[in-house]
Amino acid sequence: MENIHENGTFQLHNKVEIPQVGFGTWQMPDGETAADAVMHAIEAGYTHIDTAAVYHNEIGVGAGIRMSGVPREKLFVTSKLWNDVRGYEETLKAFDASLKRLALDYLDLYLIHWPRPLAFRDTYQEVNRETWKAFEYLLEKGYVRAIGVSNFLPVHMEALLKTAQVIPMVDQIEFHPGWMQPETVAFCKEHDILVEAWSPLGSGKLLEDPKLKEFGQKYGRSTAQICLRWCLQKGHLPLPKSVTPVRIKENLQLFDFQISQEDMAVIDKLECVGRTGSDPDNAKF
Repeated sequence: MENIHENGTFQLHNKVEIPQVGFGTWQMPDGETAADAVMHAIEAGYTHIDTAAVYHNEIGVGAGIRMSGVPREKLFVTSKLWNDVRGYEETLKAFDASLKRLALDYLDLYLIHWPRPLAFRDTYQEVNRETWKAFEYLLEKGYVRAIGVSNFLPVHMEALLKTAQVIPMVDQIEFHPGWMQPETVAFCKEHDILVEAWSPLGSGKLLEDPKLKEFGQKYGRSTAQICLRWCLQKGHLPLPKSVTPVRIKENLQLFDFQISQEDMAVIDKLECVGRTGSDPDNAKF
């Protein structure tokens, strides 16, 4: 894809630019571990940091951002609303708490983390609509630059769009070779919603895949880099995560090679490794 280049951005449908690779912080312990990893990521060239209330590391992520010394406006920071909160006022309070933990004045992107929380399983459509109104308010007032969802399937988004004034700019879903979610991706494309890929390495499952390893040798790259570059060339934004400085840097070195169309087609047809995370309709949380 011709719009993929070093330090490139995707443009969201409200014209906000989002860096093409994000640094994921899931399962990263708060405090020094998170702070150091985020600082190393920013030093390695990442300008897009992704966290969430439920990761319980927003304080550490915020510390890493400050330790980097990079001006706030040069960075793109995402957080997410957890499943125990729904509704208009409750959402605004939770957003405020996330901002305080991060010690930031605004977020670049705020997402509803899961569509059908256990606590609101039967009323999820109604509570998501009220929650989305709060998201729209935060966007209108400039507390966030973009709003979106995570793990939403077409059925969940269709329910949201019945009353939404603003279409989500992003859907962050599990996406990797062997789990491509074609229906959700097609829905997002139709509505100009950017797909962000969490677990772009299939929670590590793909690193030992013989075909991907073979392509790694062919292109002189790690298997992880092949997966991440494939994701970019599909037009989606990968969110790799690591606490190892060498891996952090390597996962961003994706802009000086291109996978051929023939090899992309082979990767597209890799055996389905399946979902490594939860089913959005039946998650136990």
